[in-house]
Order: sequence, then structure tokens, then C-alpha cells
Amino acid sequence: MSYGDFLRGLLKDPRGVSAPTPSSPALAAAMAEKVDPLRPGLVVELGAGTGVVTEALLARGISAERLLIVEYGAYFAELLQKRFPEATVIRGDAFAFERYLPTDARVSAVVSGVPLLNFPTWRRKTLIERALAVQDSGGRFIQLSYGWKPPIAPGRKELSRTVVWRNFPPAHVWTYRALPQEVRATREAPDTEALSRAS
Repeated sequence: MSYGDFLRGLLKDPRGVSAPTPSSPALAAAMAEKVDPLRPGLVVELGAGTGVVTEALLARGISAERLLIVEYGAYFAELLQKRFPEATVIRGDAFAFERYLPTDARVSAVVSGVPLLNFPTWRRKTLIERALAVQDSGGRFIQLSYGWKPPIAPGRKELSRTVVWRNFPPAHVWTYRALPQEVRATREAPDTEALSRAS
């Protein structure tokens, strides 16, 4: 991946990029570290950009066949398809990621580079809750952010933070994990109004 690839994508869709510089290898590794490679199922990556985090997931031991990548930007989606031909790369809306999941697919984790702070709180909340709801107990939603506050308050979800100083600018990795009762409650009573707005 070259800086030129990132810059071209930034110029084509500045709102869809988290920062004016690409994620560092240290930041990508910190995000991938939160994914358990032994936990079965798909690893869903939202907003993969040039694929720096994708590379780190592969280095973590996640096979390309287990990666489902949803990228909104046409330039980045085409770049990802070329770089990772064995992964499933879809040009689509990360906020409607469920429509791209295979029927009865098991999800191991959801990793997000979507610039959530550019979106209203209700959209952030529904995305995180739905991403956790498609996973079994212990599933994780791992979010890259350049804000010092979490995208949403944890509520009944566990929340941890890793600060990556070896990145410019310094970045945060926020990891949400649903408690068993939270997973059940979300699955049994989905927020249909929020789902319709998110799509």
C-alpha cells in the first residue's frame, strides 16, 4: 500500500476517511490483536480503506477466506479486491452490513474503520448493537477512533480502550463486548425503527 493510494481515496471521498493520514502498522496491529483467531466464523471488516488493518488481520492468523470486507468508497473497494482476491470484498454500506452476510453465517468479530464520529449518535449506537447481536456471547466490535471519548456509552456492554501513540495523530481502539443477556435482549427485541433508518 502506498501513501498515493490513500491520498487518492481521501480526495475522492474525504468524509469517508477517518484521518488525513493512513493508519500506521502499530495501529493496525493493535486492532487485529483484539480479534481471537481461534474463534470460529467470519471476521467482518467495515471501512477497510487501503487494507492496512486487513493485512494485520492476515498476519494475526485470520485466513483471507474468513474475511468479509464492506467498503463504501469505489476507489478503495476496487483496490481491496485487487490486493486481497481471496477475501470477500463488497462495495456497500457498512451501516447495512447484515444484508451482505451469507445465510446462517457465524460471525467471529466485527472490526470497524468507519469514521463513526462523523455520524449522529443514534447511527453509531444501532451499528454497534447490531454488530454485537449477530455474534455469540463474547463477540466483539472493535472500532478505530481519533476521539478521546468512546463512540457511544457502554451501557450494559463491556468497553475497553487501547491508546496507540505510535500513530499520527494518536488513535484509540475501542472494543465493545456484549454480555450474554445483552446479546439475547438485542436478538429478541430488535430496534426495527433504527434498522429501517440505518438502511
